[in-house]
Amino acid sequence: IKQLRIIDSTTITLFSDAIFKGVGRHPKTGKKKGGIKVHSVIHANEGVPCDVQFTSAATNDSFMLAPSHYSHNEIVALDRAYINYAKFEELTDRGVVYVTKMKKNLSYEVLVDCMHQNPQGLMEYREQVVVFRKDGINHIARIITYVDIKKNGKPKLISLLTNDFDM
Repeated sequence: IKQLRIIDSTTITLFSDAIFKGVGRHPKTGKKKGGIKVHSVIHANEGVPCDVQFTSAATNDSFMLAPSHYSHNEIVALDRAYINYAKFEELTDRGVVYVTKMKKNLSYEVLVDCMHQNPQGLMEYREQVVVFRKDGINHIARIITYVDIKKNGKPKLISLLTNDFDM
């Protein structure tokens, strides 16, 4: 756990859109997204941020994922807003493990697909090796999908994206 860092962000809307009305527009709804976004990196064993940065709420989160800030054998757990294949490839080259939730709209090619079942024949988890191709980058990663039973008993599929092929 000493080597685990968590990267996350949260948006704080202050007062009203009158103050931050020029921050930007949401691409789907066209509504303005006013506020400040707080980005933080937390060492999991310490529980307090070691790096905090503030941006406008409309700023893309991936700027916080700076591969040069991480060392070999560190693990970075991040929000799905930080998905950036070039940075993922650089993290992989540096020997840094990343884990994030999958976005539903990602395009990839499946290289290997394996379903693991329990003795009753139900899926325990699905493991896929995939390649993401974008702007000359061919990033090979692993998608692990499992069933999360919600409080109301309704199952939900959760897919994690990682460059770790061992855990």
